[in-house]
Amino acid sequence: MEHINLSYPASVTLPGRALTGVVGSGDMEALFEPETSGRLTVVIKTSVDGSQQRWQHLFERLAALRDLPAGRLEINDFGATPGVARLRIEQVFEEAAHA
Repeated sequence: MEHINLSYPASVTLPGRALTGVVGSGDMEALFEPETSGRLTVVIKTSVDGSQQRWQHLFERLAALRDLPAGRLEINDFGATPGVARLRIEQVFEEAAHA
């Protein structure tokens, strides 16, 4: 089990907390807690050792495409593909925006 901690500048504040996905069967869950810190802190627990660079690239792409929200994002990964990971992250931000 690998633990990865990432942090990015954030320029958006979302109103609520959210949870998407389910751990198991190659999927992942994402839990978002909003903050006013001006940073997105990402805490990842993954069953895939040596995946820090993949996660960094994923969040760099997200930051290039959208404004990241301020808060804490906890990801529990059980081998999700990059496409599923991005989908779950986008879903949790969307859910938090409408909470």
